[in-house]
Amino acid sequence: MTQKLKVGIVGGTGMVGQRFIDLLDQHPWFQVTVIAASAGSAGKTYEESVQSRWKLSTPMPEAVKNMVILDAAKVDEVASQVDFIFCAVDMKKNEIQALEEAYAKTGTPVVSNNSAHRWTPDVPMVIPEINDGHLEVIAAQRKRLGTSTGFIAVKPNCSIQSYVPALHALLDFKPTNVVASTYQAISGAGKNFTDWPEMLDNVIPYIGGEEEKSEQEPLRIWGSIVNNEIVKASAPLITTQCIRVPVLDGHLATVFVSFENKPSKDEILERWLQFKGRPQELGLPSAPKQFITYFEEENRPQTRLDRDIERGMGVSAGRLREDSLFDYKFVGLSHNTLRGAAGGAVLIAELLKAEGYIQAK
Repeated sequence: MTQKLKVGIVGGTGMVGQRFIDLLDQHPWFQVTVIAASAGSAGKTYEESVQSRWKLSTPMPEAVKNMVILDAAKVDEVASQVDFIFCAVDMKKNEIQALEEAYAKTGTPVVSNNSAHRWTPDVPMVIPEINDGHLEVIAAQRKRLGTSTGFIAVKPNCSIQSYVPALHALLDFKPTNVVASTYQAISGAGKNFTDWPEMLDNVIPYIGGEEEKSEQEPLRIWGSIVNNEIVKASAPLITTQCIRVPVLDGHLATVFVSFENKPSKDEILERWLQFKGRPQELGLPSAPKQFITYFEEENRPQTRLDRDIERGMGVSAGRLREDSLFDYKFVGLSHNTLRGAAGGAVLIAELLKAEGYIQAK
């Protein structure tokens, strides 16, 4: 690409917005030209607005420090300066739905990190390696919204990315029952240990709304398009517990699974090793070369050691063994703010660009 697409980040001052800015610095296809946030931040430079709230270990990119923040509610002003937006705002569900649809109706594609539209029937919720075919529903969504170029696509919950890819690679064996417990980092709540000292030496056995998402969203990802709507799959039956642990980044899952057609351990490992999706076929800039990495060591994957595998865009698995109640059990791990949040959304945008859904205005 000789000319980069112009990108707006709506909700650019929060933790996920900061991660977007970090990831898009020097991106080969995309360039941040607009940062938008609440009216309270509008008019300030990005550096003035964020100040000591920069949460990443990498420094704030120079390119954004003096960028003046726009009011995210001034949709036409923001949309006129970009080819598409990433949206990561902290608002009520109905407000997010209205805001994202307003942007889409201007003809601006919206790649959302928010949960508000995950169950809108004609909005694709995408893990690019798994259900890229769901992008086909965008045509119906555009018709509903009255636009030829705008649309909304969303990223699923960060917790499910630690185990859904590993299960997806085994769908041919028809998994029937899944029990998953996720041990989730504090950055999933947009915090670090300075913000949340109560998490030091502590575990909280509840994350609001997370278990419902973790049980239902995989079924939508594995669903099919019927009459221009995405209808969720009926199997497998999934039950989860989601627990907050004193880790900065990385969601780890312990998974138990039974199959209608039980595979051998070697068959499972081969499927994991060989699994590739559309991002790998297209060679997208953010795509991991090896999507699922299996560790033979008994004490891996470990959150601190392995969350950054493939620049945080790969997922890892380990401790695969037969179980006395289920067929198998294993451990999965993904980076929650990279693969699970901003990085996953950037990969969706790359896929949308490569497939012709996002173009220069």
